[in-house]
Amino acid sequence: MNAQAALAGLWQLAGLPGEALDSCTFTGSDPVHPSSFAVATAAQATIGAAALAACELGHARGVPRQTVSVDAAHASAECLAWFRLDGRVPELWDKFSGLYRARDGWVRLHANFAHHRDGALRLLGLDPATADRAAAERAMLAWDAREFETAAAHAGLVASALRTFAQWDATEAGRAIAAQPLMTITRIGDAPPRALPPLAASQRPLEGVRVLDLTRILAGPVGGRALAAYGADVMLVNAPHLPNIEAIAETSRGKRSALADLRTPAGRGTMDGLLQEAHVFLQGYRPGALQALGHGPAELARRRPGLVYVSLSAYGPQGPWQDRRGFDSLVQAATGFNFAEAEAAGDPAKPRPLPMQILDQATGYLIAFGASAALWRQQREGGSWHVQVSLAQTGHWLRGLGRIPDGFDAVPPPLEPFLETTDSGFGRLTAVRHSAQLGRTPAAWVRPSAPPGSSAARW
Repeated sequence: MNAQAALAGLWQLAGLPGEALDSCTFTGSDPVHPSSFAVATAAQATIGAAALAACELGHARGVPRQTVSVDAAHASAECLAWFRLDGRVPELWDKFSGLYRARDGWVRLHANFAHHRDGALRLLGLDPATADRAAAERAMLAWDAREFETAAAHAGLVASALRTFAQWDATEAGRAIAAQPLMTITRIGDAPPRALPPLAASQRPLEGVRVLDLTRILAGPVGGRALAAYGADVMLVNAPHLPNIEAIAETSRGKRSALADLRTPAGRGTMDGLLQEAHVFLQGYRPGALQALGHGPAELARRRPGLVYVSLSAYGPQGPWQDRRGFDSLVQAATGFNFAEAEAAGDPAKPRPLPMQILDQATGYLIAFGASAALWRQQREGGSWHVQVSLAQTGHWLRGLGRIPDGFDAVPPPLEPFLETTDSGFGRLTAVRHSAQLGRTPAAWVRPSAPPGSSAARW
């Protein structure tokens, strides 16, 4: 499937007007980076959908439609999530993250957060203060892969046993994902259409739209960043007690960055004040976590009628894994991509990840797409809306885009033509410019990224 056909499928799923599709064009095609999967197509289609939906919302606000174009090499570069701070390229993986041989297969650990790393080491019977990678590898050999995966899940940790596609498809979780659409946009309450501020033809299509971004890793921040590129006023709201990763410097471009602790009355009061003027509430916390704090979709729709609430999860809203934590690398492992790439590369004994965290990246742009599409429907139909996306559903969609027979022959293009360097609150930041080219109002991040708490928690 090419990017234009993939975009048309996304557009139809969201119920947006088909005539707008003529405004979007794509250049280049797979393969761009070595892979047997259509990762460039996934990048182009989801980025194109996010940009075009923002422009369609702008058109609904009274300005002419504008063209959108997305190049395969540029979109793929953006989805690599590469960046440099003050001349240094950060190390994005903890030394304990990665593949481990188990007694009967493989396990992938995600150890970028200290509490996940230390919990996994304790589960292996090791002291986090003294353990090294070699000790962890020896300890994993005493476990069956799925036994460790299950034990980790029960302990609130993050690990995946590697499966083939056939093995994943045979699980109850795999069948649940296959039975769900890529994303859902559901009306969850009644409300009149909520007028957005008037838009001039010279303004970016989402100017005047206020977004609360309660996300950290990695798909959610990408979605909020895309909305900011198209003009939305995005406020990243971190909990002061929770850690972040260095990628926040790259994914926070264009956003305010505030703090609020929803465990406290003061933090909940702050959030309630922000909500009254927000149009979109984006959250990527563990399923049920915000609901327990009084900030689930139904409750917020009652308190702020007309809100678009966007939920991100690892394994979707249905099935036995709906409450399970997960990250891109773990979902790739659990659902079959690592073995499929290894087989396609001619080395089936060595599991191989996709060349980029495309499940995170594509899901991030689906978040932006879904938010704009739901706002478009809110303007026409009224109501409050709930957009739901997950990494595993995006993975299932990626499989449906087809395989690239000679994908591993690709030679990645240089990054330099797509880079820009700006000052940020984290230092001198070099990263990839946004790849969607808007014909009339170029996408741009007018605010530099800044550390959590740099902005006041008010609009």
